[in-house]
Amino acid sequence: MPNTANNSPLVRWLSAIESSRYFQISVITIIVISALTIGAKTYSIPPFMEQAITVLDWGITIFFLIEILLRLTVHPDKKRFFRDPWNLFDTIIVIGSLIPLEQAGSVLIGRLLRVFRVLRLVSVVPELRYLITALLKAIPRMGYIALLMFIIFYIYGAVGSLMFEKINPELWGDLSISMLTLFRIATFEDWTDVMYETMVHHPLSWIYYLTFIFLTAFIFLNMMVGAILEVMTAETNKQALGEAKDERDNMALQLTQIQAQLVELQRSIDGSAKMEGTDSKA
Repeated sequence: MPNTANNSPLVRWLSAIESSRYFQISVITIIVISALTIGAKTYSIPPFMEQAITVLDWGITIFFLIEILLRLTVHPDKKRFFRDPWNLFDTIIVIGSLIPLEQAGSVLIGRLLRVFRVLRLVSVVPELRYLITALLKAIPRMGYIALLMFIIFYIYGAVGSLMFEKINPELWGDLSISMLTLFRIATFEDWTDVMYETMVHHPLSWIYYLTFIFLTAFIFLNMMVGAILEVMTAETNKQALGEAKDERDNMALQLTQIQAQLVELQRSIDGSAKMEGTDSKA
């Protein structure tokens, strides 16, 4: 059943404002300004500028509060508004920003929540929201790849600790340190220095490093990228199908309305013809 409250002129006017391009650009601009004020507070600034930034921060908070109330007002189903994770996230950030920073116990929480206001840019921009959704859906598949990578790290770490412990205990002293060294190698952080050091004692140790880099940096990294691209492709197809379905539904609704208008027009014509026939007989 449609929500009759949303048919009022006021709600329709507010909905037009909320969905307008200028309002969305204004929200994005305020989020960027909020990020700049957060960054400015990390520098040594004059007291008058600090007071101005504090006033600006409260103005930004009030704007976000009005914006979230506007979205709640024009939403067709108020009960389902907070079922959307992005709406819930925005609401928590906005409510958290209302925490006064003057209270010593809430200073850290208030500042952290103000930092997270920058993340609202993700919920406002549909393209960023789409990327985050695809990334979250790809995490289960990436988890299995990460587990396989851990097994490779574990095996190579154990082998490296057994072979190179006496050469450099700081890099290969035990399994955990060896795995940390392998992470350094996988990120290509001066890995050649580590390799040349062990090659002095084990000339063929380059095989150990090259095979590890080939497995981690090329195969597993490409597998991660492939898993994300697969999910993004599926999400794109799903979104395209949803838009096509919505377009078909809108066309069907318009055709139904046109048919109803034609039927009403035909009835009016028939009624007029009958009245003219009655008058002519009279």
